Amino acid sequence: MTNASTSTAKAPRKARGEYAKSRERRKAILDAALEVFAEGGYRSGSLREVAQRVGISEAGLLHHFPNKVALLEAVLERRDDRSFEMVPLDSDDPHAVLRGVVALAAHNATVPGVVELYCTLSAEATAPDHPAHAYFARRYDTTRTSFVRLFTDLATQGVLRPGVEPQQAAIALIALWDGLQVQWLLNRGIVDIAASLRRFIDALADVEWEEPADAAGPAEEGEG
Repeated sequence: MTNASTSTAKAPRKARGEYAKSRERRKAILDAALEVFAEGGYRSGSLREVAQRVGISEAGLLHHFPNKVALLEAVLERRDDRSFEMVPLDSDDPHAVLRGVVALAAHNATVPGVVELYCTLSAEATAPDHPAHAYFARRYDTTRTSFVRLFTDLATQGVLRPGVEPQQAAIALIALWDGLQVQWLLNRGIVDIAASLRRFIDALADVEWEEPADAAGPAEEGEG
């Protein structure tokens, strides 16, 4: 009975360990794939090269992602997860969202390969048969809806400029961001994406760019 109980107790720990190991391996594959696709493009980047960077076989990679299209979709979703950490689109504070937009634009300037991958894929994906077509169509719908909501919230607060219509403002902000990224890739010396976005947003609304002091949490003991 003692041996049986010990064996039964150890099984869940082993399962949890295997799950955690698989989850970490999946993350490593996605990070490597993002690097490979960012460096050489989606079409040129191979599953073999991704697998080599992780230190596994191509068959091992296919255990996690059945094909290259599935890997691409997962890579794009992982990139979005990272972006959403900086841009809280589900926040009730439109000012926080816009602060996040500018912060993300500044961060993206440190990863030009990722920006180039996004710009190239979004252009290629306008073709209905492209593997990322559905992803980008869905992404633009989601982002546009979120931005319309935040501009509507700004209007409700009375800080949206006269004559600014939320949906058109959302469309224009997305278009400007995408266009600035292309110009930046061509000539990084004259384009500051974050600064340009902030100036444009300032023309649309009176935004609180400084995070409220109480948003950072309670003051440390001794502060005052």
